[in-house]
Amino acid sequence: MDFTNKKFCLEVWGDYACFTRPEMKVERVSYDVITPSAARAVFEAIFWKPAICWKVTKIEVLAPIKWISVRRNEVGRLMSPKSKQIFIEEDRQQRAGLFLRDVRYRLYAELEYIHPDKRKMNSRSVSEELIDSEERSLLAKDENPGKYNAMFERRARKGQCFNQPYLGCREFSAHFRLIDKPEMEASRPIPDSRELGFMLYDMDFSNEKDPQAMFFRASMVNGVIIVPPKESEEVRK
Repeated sequence: MDFTNKKFCLEVWGDYACFTRPEMKVERVSYDVITPSAARAVFEAIFWKPAICWKVTKIEVLAPIKWISVRRNEVGRLMSPKSKQIFIEEDRQQRAGLFLRDVRYRLYAELEYIHPDKRKMNSRSVSEELIDSEERSLLAKDENPGKYNAMFERRARKGQCFNQPYLGCREFSAHFRLIDKPEMEASRPIPDSRELGFMLYDMDFSNEKDPQAMFFRASMVNGVIIVPPKESEEVRK
């Protein structure tokens, strides 16, 4: 089957955001802008299935980059199979964080169809209970990429999502809307150009027992960040 990946555009905004820099071990410090992995997570929150994957291609920054310092309570321990419970009062820690505020982005991504022979069925598979009757009827017939494109477009246009999209941290909820013609939008990227240094690109789960972090040297030119393909030499592990 010959087909071309369809490109989609979402406008995403929120009051606060934190795209944590991995080199900061104790305090949370955000990157200047949203990372490709966080942008992918927004698309996946609206629509994801084992038959597709999202490839972020471009990020446009629509609001000036603003910072806010917040001190908050966090739990200093994670649950594990060996621990039966966590007493929050005993493991509570107060930490400072440097977050973004009043953020707004336009995110561009391709919906790539994965051939059944190359799919991996894992725990991220969406429960059948979350799929409405219209989507079941689409999948009941011969499967093709156009059906998945239509399902995402319908969900995004109605504001539907499998889980609430967020901006780096789950407590920072994101609002979104589907953009049909980005070139016709009145809002333009900010007139700001800067080198953002090495930024987290995404995680490579090809080896599920030992996932690897991938990075790329991000550069913002007049508010626009071009995200290289995962297979390019610009992406490093």
